Amino acid sequence: MAFNDSWNRRTFLGTLGALMGTLFSARKAFALPRAAGGKAAPLSGFGVTGNVYEELGVTTVINGQGTMTVLGGSLMRPEVEAVMAMAGRHFVSIPDLEVAAGKRIAEMLKLPEGYGAIVTSGAAAAMQSGLAGILTHDNPKFIEQLPDLTGMKSEVIIQKSHRNPFDHQLRSTGIKLVVIESRDDLKKAINPQTAMMHFTNFADADGQIQVEEWVKLAHENQISAFIDAAADTPPVSRLWDYANMGYDLIAFSGGKAMRGPQCAGLLIGKKDLVAYALLNNSPHEDTLGRSQKVGKEEIVGMVKALESYLKEDHDALNKEWQRRLDFISSQVTKIPGVTTSFPALQIANHVPHMHMREEIGIVVRGLDKPEFTEQGHARTLFAATESAWLSAERVAFAGSSYLDCLF
Repeated sequence: MAFNDSWNRRTFLGTLGALMGTLFSARKAFALPRAAGGKAAPLSGFGVTGNVYEELGVTTVINGQGTMTVLGGSLMRPEVEAVMAMAGRHFVSIPDLEVAAGKRIAEMLKLPEGYGAIVTSGAAAAMQSGLAGILTHDNPKFIEQLPDLTGMKSEVIIQKSHRNPFDHQLRSTGIKLVVIESRDDLKKAINPQTAMMHFTNFADADGQIQVEEWVKLAHENQISAFIDAAADTPPVSRLWDYANMGYDLIAFSGGKAMRGPQCAGLLIGKKDLVAYALLNNSPHEDTLGRSQKVGKEEIVGMVKALESYLKEDHDALNKEWQRRLDFISSQVTKIPGVTTSFPALQIANHVPHMHMREEIGIVVRGLDKPEFTEQGHARTLFAATESAWLSAERVAFAGSSYLDCLF
């Protein structure tokens, strides 16, 4: 893995800081004073009440949607918070930490020979830096010139049904998305400018080419295959299934079912491509991914979150979630006109769901009159009460309404 060692003001100051570190310990020079016994000094000012959101005037909500970024993802386990606090007490080389964390992650997941990992600032960041690495390899000139693709391949193939808002991360590298539907379309689309074939895993059933065939077709044409599996665990086996299928790069969110830091994710893949992705990412300067910084605390927290997730009894957890939904269903169906159903589990957010239907319509607090698109869907995607958030798929003035809920 090569790094740009050019001498500039920042590297000079960084070297000076390292020299100062040999004279003064990090804790003595920069850390806050600690109380006797090594415990943190008593908190004062902001946070002293124990409810930082209340102090800021922000209302906490009951999450009726799931591990959505707009609601802050998931809730971290205490042990994750603990190791993040440990990480925050010392300085460390971030590239060295990324390599070490990636090695531990690969070992925990028992990835195939030649595969590695890094922690990114989320699945979207993994998509961008992963593609950037495929485009630039370890060429410093190419890394610095992105999204100018002069001298590089410039196209990524994607199925029409796999297009979604997150392919913005792919387009940000400067590439052109070549949209196909059939196998014949794919054959015609492949050309010397094709850099990658991208697969959106949650849309697997919607396209004509499914997940296992996609990677085979890519490799038959000597093209790297990337799979976005952001919210696609559980089941836990998906963390290694796609590597075993041969996908060159795989993206996962860290702040969803794994309950890692919300601003963390995993990029898993061939070691050389993972290394190229890191060269295109923070902490390296003059890179496309410099803005997608992941801190030492998040890197360490993600390793711990993954460790805890792998040890979890997922069958027991699913049964507990279903028990809670059954209880909620038994209560809400006492309301005249309210019925519930339990849909089959999907690829993404593969956990028990419950649909609620109210035949008499709903009143959304804070909205005098719902606003509709031409398709009849409510423009307000999220209906918020004072204490609960639900995903409103349709709101009818006089007819029925549907709430898609995840508890």
